[in-house]
Amino acid sequence: MLATYLIGVREGIEAAIIISILVGYVVKLGEKQLVSRILLGAGLAVLIAVGIGFGLSGIEADASATTEITITGTTSLLAVVFVTWMIFWMAKQARAMSSHLREQVDAALIKNSWSLALVAFLAVIREGVESSILIWSTAKTTNGGFSAFGGAFLGLGTAAVLGYLMYRGSLKFNIGKFFRYTGSYLVVLAAGIFAYGIGEFQELGVFPFLTNHTYDLNSVLPENSIPELILVGTTGFNSSPTVLQTIAWFAYLIPVGFLYLRPRAAKAASK
Repeated sequence: MLATYLIGVREGIEAAIIISILVGYVVKLGEKQLVSRILLGAGLAVLIAVGIGFGLSGIEADASATTEITITGTTSLLAVVFVTWMIFWMAKQARAMSSHLREQVDAALIKNSWSLALVAFLAVIREGVESSILIWSTAKTTNGGFSAFGGAFLGLGTAAVLGYLMYRGSLKFNIGKFFRYTGSYLVVLAAGIFAYGIGEFQELGVFPFLTNHTYDLNSVLPENSIPELILVGTTGFNSSPTVLQTIAWFAYLIPVGFLYLRPRAAKAASK
């Protein structure tokens, strides 16, 4: 639940920033009456994203065991692709996001004021679909069940409140550090999801090698014990991974973590 809550907060704040930039710019232009169209487009994007999450759950519920594992494994790997692209995109584009969105608003107002709804929809739908798949995959990886989805909705609700307070000027914090720290956390979480997806395909026999367990900590961290639940719920920890899962975890974490942290290390060293 904690993992999906943190994802919900991060992704929700990212969407809230996008919406607040659009709304703030429209109000600055003296077109306050068009705010409802921005909210309409953003709201529709959120509904579609939520629908994708429930759709995946519905398909899985009616699927055979083999199909369920295939869906879970494929979605897990897809979520890893999404989250990897997302954290690097955000790190690169965050500074230019405001000016880019304002340019889109200007272009939309020239064409048709209803185009603002499309601008908001397209800006939010990408975040929404990515978040939906990531949250669903995280729920499977951390064995969170419906409580994981509850954590995600709670996180989104928290993000909505924080976004409103930021828009009103009542709350100020370092957005750059927030995304940097949560991005680092997502790298660790994605490594766990990647290893989990590999394990699902091993169960299907797609990767019928390196199936021996690297280690087994079940005697130290019994299943459903508080420490085990915390580790699983926050990082997708596996107390008895296969050798291939262990290799996959390190194969993702080391290069992705290095590439993500390297620009920050270089900047720190240059100061």
